[in-house]
Amino acid sequence: MARMNLTPANELVDEVWGQIGTPERDKMEAQLKEELNAYFVGEAIKKARQAQNLTQEELGERIGVQRAQISRLEKGKSVITLSTMSRVFKALGIKSGILDLGTVGKVALW
Repeated sequence: MARMNLTPANELVDEVWGQIGTPERDKMEAQLKEELNAYFVGEAIKKARQAQNLTQEELGERIGVQRAQISRLEKGKSVITLSTMSRVFKALGIKSGILDLGTVGKVALW
């Protein structure tokens, strides 16, 4: 029987993204973090919209954008600005948004 050589996942990541601490790796990790944050915000928007039995089109009408824009936001495929986030969550009846800055404190976004 032939012997298989397996490569650990962390070695593959280092090969594709570069070694930890290199500019290439830092850039890829920052991009991944940004995409994850967009995904989580999108999921929050989707859950709040669905809890109110709203369609993407209805939410879009409330804030003045097309259904496709709501779809991109929910999928995390579009960068959301704080002003857009504020409009979306206000349209969903979420009265306030707080940004937790850890030891610095909390900031009310709207």
